[in-house]
Amino acid sequence: MTTSHTVAVLGLGRMGAAIATRLADQGRDVIGWTRSGRHVAGAVETTRDPNDAVAKADVTLLALFDGPACRQVVDRIRPSLRPDTIVLNTSTIAPTEASALARRLGPSYVHAPVLGSVPAVAAGTLRILAAGGQDALDRARPVLRALGTVRPVDDAATAAALKLVANSSLAGAVLALRDALRQADALNLPRAEALDVLELGQLGRLVSRKRPLLADGSVTTTTTAPAEFTIGALAKDMALLAAASNSPLRCAADLAGTPADPEADIAVAATVPAVDDAVLEPLRRYVRGHATGDPAHFRDAFLPTAHVEGVRDDAFVSWRLDEYCALFDGRPAVDEPTRTRRIDALDVHGTVATASMTLRHGPDTFTDVFLLVQVRGEWRIANKAYHRR
Repeated sequence: MTTSHTVAVLGLGRMGAAIATRLADQGRDVIGWTRSGRHVAGAVETTRDPNDAVAKADVTLLALFDGPACRQVVDRIRPSLRPDTIVLNTSTIAPTEASALARRLGPSYVHAPVLGSVPAVAAGTLRILAAGGQDALDRARPVLRALGTVRPVDDAATAAALKLVANSSLAGAVLALRDALRQADALNLPRAEALDVLELGQLGRLVSRKRPLLADGSVTTTTTAPAEFTIGALAKDMALLAAASNSPLRCAADLAGTPADPEADIAVAATVPAVDDAVLEPLRRYVRGHATGDPAHFRDAFLPTAHVEGVRDDAFVSWRLDEYCALFDGRPAVDEPTRTRRIDALDVHGTVATASMTLRHGPDTFTDVFLLVQVRGEWRIANKAYHRR
């Protein structure tokens, strides 16, 4: 198979190298460049100067890590771009960054983020969100079709936003798998058996693809296969989505805070064990205080400077710890056997943490939100706010 297209692939990381190799295997002339000087095995020519690659190319394909990298590389190659050269950007960047590049490069720019990782590149089964002028899309289409299936999108910002939203579902699946494995560990279930059952459900595709990395439950799990999609890259994408939507994303903070190598495969994020039991202890003391009515448990749970705040009888209240403890008489509530309490969420960020809890006390349901601080090696509740419904 031959084609008249010469393609310059700028960025030879995991995806860029796979794209360059795929295009060369499909009979295209490919010239690659990367800032690290990395070479790609096979029929991919590489150069030390991206301008040398761009000067020979009909299509210049960007496969870079983020928006700043795209801007820097475009600044560097701009003098060498011929008027008829298509700039095809497969990088995952913010919508505003994609729009800025489209305005700067004009009708020759095609923004084409891809859905899929290295195996999909090799198989030519990527799903590609492509936005650009009709002429540019028509000229880029032979290259895109060598990589996968093209889905036209209205504009560059929309393509970039859709890619981030698509990756958010992947981040959610990774964290859902992490939660499921943590619960299985807490129940002392054999890891292999838990994975067998999870593979039958909604997470099955992820489990089956990542099973070698999930098998022993260790965040230090290694494999000879390179990462298909790294924790650091997915965390970066979720931070971009949170900023673009101006909406908080728990998965962004969870992935960014994963205590594992950011260059590790995303499956490793699913094997991170639950938080240190010590951070749960003040919350357990708090529960014991409610269960027994003994304020001593609250004094053990909270810092002496803590405040408890919320709305009581339609009025805002802010109690100091002594005032809060005075609400309890040392005896459990009459209906204590029917009351329930559960910890809903806990996020640790170094020496501070946030937590939320649901308490069902008779006809009332409380949502408690806590700020915890690690002081001299011991976790204590610094403040609590609550909502009663």
